[in-house]
Amino acid sequence: MSATAGKIPATVVTGFLGAGKTTLLRHLLAHSRGRRIAVIVNEFGSLGIDGETLRGCGIESCRDEDIVELSNGCLCCTVADDFLPTMEALVGRADPPDHIVIETSGLALPKPLLKAFNWPSMRTRVTVDGVIAVVDAPAVAAGRFADDPEEVARSRAADPSLDHDNPLAEVYEDQLTAADLVVLNKADLLDDAALDALEAGIRARIPRAVKLMRATEGRLDPAVLLGLDAAAEDDLAARPSHHDAEDGAHEHDDFDSFVVSIGPQASPDALVERLRTATEAHDVLRIKGFAQVAGRPMRLAVQGVGTRFRHQYDRVWDTGCSGGLVVIGRRGIDRGAIEAILAGG
Repeated sequence: MSATAGKIPATVVTGFLGAGKTTLLRHLLAHSRGRRIAVIVNEFGSLGIDGETLRGCGIESCRDEDIVELSNGCLCCTVADDFLPTMEALVGRADPPDHIVIETSGLALPKPLLKAFNWPSMRTRVTVDGVIAVVDAPAVAAGRFADDPEEVARSRAADPSLDHDNPLAEVYEDQLTAADLVVLNKADLLDDAALDALEAGIRARIPRAVKLMRATEGRLDPAVLLGLDAAAEDDLAARPSHHDAEDGAHEHDDFDSFVVSIGPQASPDALVERLRTATEAHDVLRIKGFAQVAGRPMRLAVQGVGTRFRHQYDRVWDTGCSGGLVVIGRRGIDRGAIEAILAGG
């Protein structure tokens, strides 16, 4: 009998800010074929955008009570306080889910989370079916997670005793090396040659055989994503981390996050233009949130990665709600200047 028999399978979906984790998860839920899936969504900022995107999404198998949101923190740093009690509550239900999917924040390291599945309260009841790393293919191809050789040289010249750390690259690589499946998302934005080169680069970073899949809008059959039977909690040594020496501990001081409240907007295009201006002028990594558009009853959902933005009306605007955007960037981004740019409308 398999060591995982009788345990509830859990899938960890990781990936950097804006890679498309929530989009992939929504497609998974829409095609679950009756499987009862519970979802834990973790946000780096205090405003829960991803959980709100999933709630009330109109998908029959996506019940609001099956979506648990853990905001204003990073699961890899709050395992004992937040994650374990949440998991214990899910598996202790009278009707426990058939499968649990955990969407980590874009800045989370997966390995400390995987270690939590070896805690006594979890080990006999849940197994990590697999870790899925979602990759923003165009961002990686553009060198977003690569070191700037000139910047490295300047840093070392200024102080040869200092190690050069790239927090973006470290988080990205830790997410890759924990994975059982890597999804190259937004593949429609690259040609085959660029995708081939990207796949080769990713394989060179991962010290074991891992399957790679190309996807657009996270559209992959659930049969590909679920049922990997990896038992990742028993395979931690094969999943190296930049932070193994610190037992998984890491700092998020390299990044800042804040919420900008915005009033009704004249038009979506005008809002996106201001968002793009703010992103180009400051070190913004990710912007996401909701806005009200004058004269429109529907809520406008806005998502941005770097200078790439998309928006759509997703549901009727709730009376009494106000618009808000989560801004995530490198440490020291000028909050006042960004808020001033976004204040128009």
